[in-house]
Amino acid sequence: MTGIHRDEMLGLICGGVALALLSLLPLLTEGFYLSFGVNLVLYAALSTAWSLFSGPTRFVSLASAAFFGIGTYSVALWLDALPFVVLIAIAALASAALAALIGAATLRLSGVYFVIFTLGLTELIRQIVSWSQSRFAHKMGLYVFTDFTEGDLYWMLLALTAATFSVGWLINRSRLGFALRIIGDDETVARHVGIATARAKIVLFMISGAFAGIAGAIMAPRYAYIEPQAAFNPMISFMVVIMALLGGTRRLWGPLVGVVPFTVVMELIAARFPNESLIVVGIAFLAIVYVLPSGVTGRIECLRERLRRSLGTGVDAPGCGKIEGRA
Repeated sequence: MTGIHRDEMLGLICGGVALALLSLLPLLTEGFYLSFGVNLVLYAALSTAWSLFSGPTRFVSLASAAFFGIGTYSVALWLDALPFVVLIAIAALASAALAALIGAATLRLSGVYFVIFTLGLTELIRQIVSWSQSRFAHKMGLYVFTDFTEGDLYWMLLALTAATFSVGWLINRSRLGFALRIIGDDETVARHVGIATARAKIVLFMISGAFAGIAGAIMAPRYAYIEPQAAFNPMISFMVVIMALLGGTRRLWGPLVGVVPFTVVMELIAARFPNESLIVVGIAFLAIVYVLPSGVTGRIECLRERLRRSLGTGVDAPGCGKIEGRA
C-alpha cells in the first residue's frame, strides 16, 4: 500500500467536511426534505456498494435488490428477539453468503448471461419468500415496528455510505484492488500472471452484497410492513445501475455524481406521473449507454485528457468511448 498523495488527502478532507455538513440535515429540516435525504443517502450507499464490484470487474450485476431484500427480511424475522445491531450483522452475513453462492456459481459467466442470471435470482428469491410466507405463515408480509425516526435512519444510512466509500478506498489501494483492475482490463492476462481471479471476484462481490444487505436492514423500519414485492423490487437494481453508470465508474466517487440528479428526477416523476416511472427508467438506461457510456465523470476526464494532449502536441486526443472500470 502506497502513501497518501496530496490530492488524495485534499479529497479526504473535503469528504469529511461534506459528511459533517450532510449530518446536520435532520437538525435543520423534516418532512419532505428529510424523506428525500433518506432516499438520497440510500441510493448513494447502494450505488457505491455496486460500484465496488461492478466498477473494476465490469460485471453488470442486477442482484442489488436480492441483497437489499435479504437485509429487510433479516430485520423483519427476528426484530422481536434480537437487538437491531445484531440484526444488521445478520443481514450483512446473510447477504455476503448469498453473494458467495452466486459468485461461485456464476462469475465464470460474462456479459448478458451474468446480467440475466442476477436479475432472475432476485425474482426467484422473491417467489420463494412469497411461497414460504403463504405456506407456513399464512400471510404475505411482516410488521416492523421500532422507535427509529426518519432522522435516525438518515444518520445510519449516511454512516453506511461513508463506510462503503472508506472500504472501497482501502480496497482500491490494496493488492486486491490492483488485481481487480487487471481482471477488468483482461482476465486472461490476470490468470497468466498468477492472480486467483475467481477468488478475488467472489471476495469483492461478497463485500458489495454485504453493504447492500445492511442498507436493506436499515430501511426495514421505514417500511413498517414488509412484503416480498417491495423488499425484492427489481426497480432497486435498475435504479442503482443507472445512477452508477450515469455518474461513472472510473472513480469511486463517480456514482455519487449520478445519484443526486437522478433521484431528483425520479422524485418529480413519481409525484406527477407515477405510472410512467418504468418508462423513464428504461429511457434513462438507453440514453446513458449510448450517450454517456463512461458516465459524467468519465466524460469530464476524457475532455481534460483531450485538452491536455491538444495543448501538449497540437492535436486532439482520440475519443474515450469505452466504459472504464476503475474505482
